[in-house]
Amino acid sequence: MKNLIQAVVVAAALAAPVAVFAQSSAPLTRAQVRAELIELEKAGYNPAVGEDPHYPEDLQAAEARVEQQHALARAQGVDNSGIGKDAQGAVASGKPAKVVAPRANDEMKSLYRGH
Repeated sequence: MKNLIQAVVVAAALAAPVAVFAQSSAPLTRAQVRAELIELEKAGYNPAVGEDPHYPEDLQAAEARVEQQHALARAQGVDNSGIGKDAQGAVASGKPAKVVAPRANDEMKSLYRGH
């Protein structure tokens, strides 16, 4: 029984990294990198500072603020994936359209009279 528990623990420990890396199947596109950089700049990070002695701390603080904003958006149910949610509209139906037809054959004759 002890060996079975150890085998399950080892298998779970080996399978955990596979689940973590399963999310990133494709490399980032330029648009994604640009969007992330814009988010970081809005959070207070300035990449144009140059020789900044506080470089890692500034970037990490901006990343933490961005992650905090994303967590808040997820908690409120906002979808930032870029794909969009299901439509939440309602279906409304009305009466069928009325067909307008001449009442008598005489009305059609007057329309084409002389041709």
